[in-house]
Amino acid sequence: QVQLVESGGGLVQAGGSLRLSCAASESIFSFNNMGWYRQAPGKGREVIGGISIGGIIYYEDSMRGRFTISRDNRKNTLYLQMNSLKPEDTAMYYCAAPCYRDYRYCDTWGQGTQVTVSS
Repeated sequence: QVQLVESGGGLVQAGGSLRLSCAASESIFSFNNMGWYRQAPGKGREVIGGISIGGIIYYEDSMRGRFTISRDNRKNTLYLQMNSLKPEDTAMYYCAAPCYRDYRYCDTWGQGTQVTVSS
């Protein structure tokens, strides 16, 4: 089974940027949909969006504008660029693949990387 490892999280001031990476243990070329998610303390998991193998990108309406998802199949890596970060973006961020039904269900999840945005 593929393993997914997120990295790139950390502490950043409001207005700053971070780029998260999700490295897969094997080729992701066969993974049609790869997704990004987050979960804040005391809240449910949110879908940020995802990207298909063909490069079609999906974003939840609430996530449009400040987040950019991309993937590099040669490096077996998924990315999440986050700009203009706000304190309410503080959460654990996860990647997952493959995903189905508009990214509502995924087979394999990473362990997550923490993002903390200070005001």
